[in-house]
Amino acid sequence: MRTRVKICGITRAEDAAAAVELGADAIGLVFADSSPRAVDLQEAREIAAVVPAFVSLVGLFVDPSPEQVRVALDTLRLDNLQFHGAEDPASCASYGRRYIKAVPMGGGVDPAAFAARYPEAGAFLFDSHRLGERGGRGEAFDHSAIPPGVANIVVAGGLCPENVAEVVQCVRPLAVDVSSGVEASPGVKDRESMARFFAEVQRGDSI
Repeated sequence: MRTRVKICGITRAEDAAAAVELGADAIGLVFADSSPRAVDLQEAREIAAVVPAFVSLVGLFVDPSPEQVRVALDTLRLDNLQFHGAEDPASCASYGRRYIKAVPMGGGVDPAAFAARYPEAGAFLFDSHRLGERGGRGEAFDHSAIPPGVANIVVAGGLCPENVAEVVQCVRPLAVDVSSGVEASPGVKDRESMARFFAEVQRGDSI
């Protein structure tokens, strides 16, 4: 099975269109004000307009209020929700939408026990942040620390064209998630870097 690719932190419709053209399986929109890649609902609508059917639109939240999530769901066609904070399992599951739960790999928690708390999660995104911190900092972690037996693994954190093939080969994840590793500046994607990233994911699958 080929590794899926999510391009996260999209802030411009033209970057979303380029990512889709290059083969993205998912586009990530950040709804966390603390992030340099955060978008408002109008920007998100413009981006969503260029994302066709069969490419997933993912809304990323960090400890949101229920109202924030529901307004986003009422405004956009979000196929999946992604929770990057300390949200409890009941909260994540309360919106009637498939969700991805970020697992902090920066220390301070047992990742296997953490993931086990979220049995309804559609996937687990392993990132380099610590519990209580947001991801998206472009830092890598020891991928051998991903616990065995976890289904639907998504790897994030410090991925770039130079290392993603090795990560795909070693972890064999469901998907990889990249943001800063394919950027010209925070929130602005670089088409050439994205193209190289997709090529390297394919190379990793073939090894």
